[in-house]
Amino acid sequence: MGGVVKEKVLRDWVVEAREGGIYLPQVDLWMDPKRPQRRAVVTHAHYDHLAGHREIWASSGTARLLQERVPKRTKIRAIPFGKAVALGDGANFTLVPAGHILGSAMVWVKRRVGGKETQLLYTGDFKLRGGKTAERCEPKRADVLVMETTFGRPEYRFPAEEKVVEEIISFCHRAVREGKVPILLGYALGKSQEILQRVGAIGLPVLMERAGHRMCEVYRELGQKLPEVGCLGKITAEKVGGHILIVPPSMARGQRLKVIEKRSVAVVTGWALDRGAIYRYGCQEAFALSDHADYGELLEMVERVGPKEVRTVHGFAQEFAMDLQERGWRAWALAGATQMMLPLGLEK
Repeated sequence: MGGVVKEKVLRDWVVEAREGGIYLPQVDLWMDPKRPQRRAVVTHAHYDHLAGHREIWASSGTARLLQERVPKRTKIRAIPFGKAVALGDGANFTLVPAGHILGSAMVWVKRRVGGKETQLLYTGDFKLRGGKTAERCEPKRADVLVMETTFGRPEYRFPAEEKVVEEIISFCHRAVREGKVPILLGYALGKSQEILQRVGAIGLPVLMERAGHRMCEVYRELGQKLPEVGCLGKITAEKVGGHILIVPPSMARGQRLKVIEKRSVAVVTGWALDRGAIYRYGCQEAFALSDHADYGELLEMVERVGPKEVRTVHGFAQEFAMDLQERGWRAWALAGATQMMLPLGLEK
């Protein structure tokens, strides 16, 4: 169980939700800001975590992926996992795997306060259960945990991955038997490669939209072994017949897929647990395979880090902070009002 810490700890770390990201003014460190900064840590290469920073600090894998996604003039410093980077005045940070997508990192920051070391862990997007194309998450103990809470409500507990994968494979085979083209919706970076690992060896050839196909090439360059996949390019009914297509969700309602009269479309996302998922994504089926932590994993992350304070961001941040308070942790959302329910002055 968690608990409340002495008020002194509140002064050890100042954490600000600014510019769409996280700023630590005591060590002058930006993490995942959405507006350009002089220098910032980017935890992974998804577009929603990028901005036109003058200099980007990222893990070695993310740095290579970013070369495909940011302007060529951008200065990128590749930092191997586990290597401490000095921030001045004795403070430093280390990147450790987050398990979200290939190269995704958590930021473990250390500084000294009153002669004693104190640590903060910022998760960025993370996943504790092992994926097929990302490094396994490696949480660190810390006094303060700043965590993303995309699926921070109890109803978001993902079913067993093996069962979901069986359903995806069955969906693909059934569509082909019915003379339809199975189309799986997943983002070009991360999700497309995870889907490919599941369906690339079931006896049906796979075609992937150009951006996802390029990311597969970079994944292989970084040491990932992926099944063979062709580049979709121009769509014709003859070309795609008998194939599985992996394309971004944005194509579901676009014109390109309308060339395929007989098609069966499914989205692969954690939001498949929502009742209206098929209408939201414009498809016939939805499969709950996610690269984010579900509610149970969010709770597990807190237990494994063992923080004195938890600060939540993104998704259901306020709801999850309140849940943590009820479980005995000192927690609140960085954005919006989260009423403190616990008495001050206790220690975990």
